[in-house]
Amino acid sequence: MANLLKAAALGELRRRFGDIEKMPGSRSLFTLAGGMARIYLRYSRVHSRGRTFFGLRQIDLRQLEGHDSYLCFLLDDGSPPVFVPYSDFEQVFRNAEPARDGQYKAQLVTRGGALELYVARQGRFNVEGYVGYETLRGAVEAGRRSDARSLSHSQVQTLLAAIGRLKGYEVHVPEYDVARLDWSLAGRFPLCAGVPAGFERIRGILSEVDVLWVGAGRSTLEALYEVEHSTPIYSGLLRFNDVLITDHRVTRFSIVSNEARREVFSRQLFRPTFVRSGLAELCGFLEYGNVLVHRTVSDLYYSFSDGDASVFVDAPPDTLGSSQ
Repeated sequence: MANLLKAAALGELRRRFGDIEKMPGSRSLFTLAGGMARIYLRYSRVHSRGRTFFGLRQIDLRQLEGHDSYLCFLLDDGSPPVFVPYSDFEQVFRNAEPARDGQYKAQLVTRGGALELYVARQGRFNVEGYVGYETLRGAVEAGRRSDARSLSHSQVQTLLAAIGRLKGYEVHVPEYDVARLDWSLAGRFPLCAGVPAGFERIRGILSEVDVLWVGAGRSTLEALYEVEHSTPIYSGLLRFNDVLITDHRVTRFSIVSNEARREVFSRQLFRPTFVRSGLAELCGFLEYGNVLVHRTVSDLYYSFSDGDASVFVDAPPDTLGSSQ
């Protein structure tokens, strides 16, 4: 099955990008688009409970450094491949420890409909913005998007709230932040007047979390997001930790920040206190660029503050899933 999936993926890449050449010294490294990009193909069966397992050779990863390179994850369940830009994760793997066989261990994990890449002892990272061949085409032909650099804390909050609303959730934003939301990014929609019932012990903490996705009509907390635009990532993790150790029903947490802070997230997440509480295994990292490219914001209009420049967000097929 692995060889068949690999052959099918190479055939599709060849159809879209032209000639593909195998790199010497590896059976899984390839160059495409006339050497414009490098692809590292990895395969996993989907095991019980949706578990997947990937091994990435240290020697192969070294050949991706300094190039426009992508980790391509293939699964045997018919789902589209995931193309993760290696530059986003180079430091993550440098900080990780390879196993005795010289491979870094990684998994693709779906939690609450969100697709995440889990790297052992480094954490979970949202990768839904990297699903499908069109995401690779956009990255190779146009380069990585720089739009996310212009987003403010309130604009990221607005987009996260809009994504949740479009997915069928009710949304809560701290009362003192509501007036700062940028409604030019999305049509105005109603927000929860308060934290859902049933969480009295942590109501004060939840009321300060940047964005809550609430199960419509069910008073369940489906996801918590803290946007760490300039504040320390550690402060958001502490807030999540207080929620987790007080109420174990809440299990989906995400720190949202720019890609430059990904390494800081990994380093802070594996402090002993977060390992012991279990937060290290539950909290993911969502980069601003992923917020922009997600399909559910493809109809949201974003106007830049400098001049009249504006763009419509164009994005890959939805992989976050719908509300349960």
